[in-house]
Amino acid sequence: MMYTKETIFNEFKDATKKDQVKKKEVFTNRISYLKTLKEDMIKSPKYFTNISISPEQLQNTIDCWSSPNPRDAFYKSVFGMTYAEKKQQEEVEYTTLDKNDKKTETKKLTEETQSIH
Repeated sequence: MMYTKETIFNEFKDATKKDQVKKKEVFTNRISYLKTLKEDMIKSPKYFTNISISPEQLQNTIDCWSSPNPRDAFYKSVFGMTYAEKKQQEEVEYTTLDKNDKKTETKKLTEETQSIH
């Protein structure tokens, strides 16, 4: 069976549903799925010719999911900071104070408004 991106996403989605059965979300099924997928990539690379992720990149994903706080691990790998730190940075970036020291949100310029100017 040739793997496609859609196949992997669907199988990962199924593993996610299994992890979310209990009140407290766990990540064991997702981690197990990713480890099995990595092993399969190494053992049978011919089935993964349509996939652009390497076993090494997949290991980085496994490491993030295996961390105590996967969301923070993913944010650290991409932005170099935790989720909370990134949100705080964005708030500072897109918030200004008016003359009464009240926070007002500044709007990001969209492509449409940038092309008008």
